[in-house]
Amino acid sequence: MLTGKQKRYLRREAHHLTPIFQVGKGGVNDNMIKQISEALEARELLKVSVLQNCDQPKEEVRDALVSGTRAELVQTIGNMIVLYKESKENKQIELP
Repeated sequence: MLTGKQKRYLRREAHHLTPIFQVGKGGVNDNMIKQISEALEARELLKVSVLQNCDQPKEEVRDALVSGTRAELVQTIGNMIVLYKESKENKQIELP
């Protein structure tokens, strides 16, 4: 579980990132969760964008991504979801 201080630090780190995944009309599926898990292993911190044409509410998308990837939710702003998961092989981010 992340502390408030760690979440603030991760929000700062994520600010300049561009979203590398977009959830659209199809919603969240197993393939997307698998790809996001692999990206989290490589990067630890990433943004996911929920597009306007997504059929699922963004809260459902957020919950599906968090439970499916077993990542920590850092933040949800508008249609942007920021996820963090400590990498086993490729640790880059040192939390305060």
